[in-house]
Amino acid sequence: MVNKAVIVGASGLVGGELLKVLLQENYYTEVLALVRKELPVKHKKLVQLVVDFDSLPEHANAINGKALFCCLGSTRSKTPDLSVYRKIDHDYPVQLAEIAKQNKVASFHLISAVGANADSANFYTRLKGETERDIKKAGLHVLHIYQPSLLTGNRIEYRFAERVATVLMKALDPLLLGGLKKYKSIPAAVVARAMYKQSLNSEEGIFVHPSHHIKQLA
Repeated sequence: MVNKAVIVGASGLVGGELLKVLLQENYYTEVLALVRKELPVKHKKLVQLVVDFDSLPEHANAINGKALFCCLGSTRSKTPDLSVYRKIDHDYPVQLAEIAKQNKVASFHLISAVGANADSANFYTRLKGETERDIKKAGLHVLHIYQPSLLTGNRIEYRFAERVATVLMKALDPLLLGGLKKYKSIPAAVVARAMYKQSLNSEEGIFVHPSHHIKQLA
C-alpha cells in the first residue's frame, strides 16, 4: 500500500526538520516535495517536483495522498514586497488546501503562528489569521493548524534579529507561565515531530494547536 505525503516548504526551518522525519519513519512510503529549486537531498522515498507556485493548479494531479504539510512562510526582510509576501503566506497555502480538498487528501497540516488573528492591527498576525480563516473555508475533513511561537533551530540563512531573539528567549522562557506559556520559544524539530504524529490521527475536524500544546504532541 502506498502512503504518500506531500510537503511544501521543505527548505525552511520546520519543513526541513519535517522532511527528515517523513523520510526516516516507515509510515509514509512516498514523499513528494514541491520545491522552487531542487533540494540537495537524495532518498529512495523522495520525489522532488520543481514548480512555479504561481501556477499551482497546473500541478494539481500530483498533489494527492494521505497528508499535505504546508510549511510555507517568509519574512519582511526576505520579502519586502507585501503583495509577494501575501502570496507566499496566504494565497499559495489556500490554493493548496483547495487542491487537497478536491483530490481527497486525507489530512492537511498548516504552519501558522502564535497570535494569528484576522482582525489584528499587526500585518504579520493578521495575515496568518486570514490564512487560517480562508483555509478553514476549504471544507477539509481533517485540518491541523500549528501556532508555534519563536522557532529555534539551525537555519540555512543567517537571521540576525532571530538570533538575538533566541538568546533573549532563553532567559525569558522560564518566566512565561500560565497564559503566557504559548509565547515560549519552541524547537522546529519538536513542531515537525508533532505534525508527523498528528498526521497518523484520522479523527475528523479542525484542530488548532497553540505552541505550548505542540510540545505535548511531539
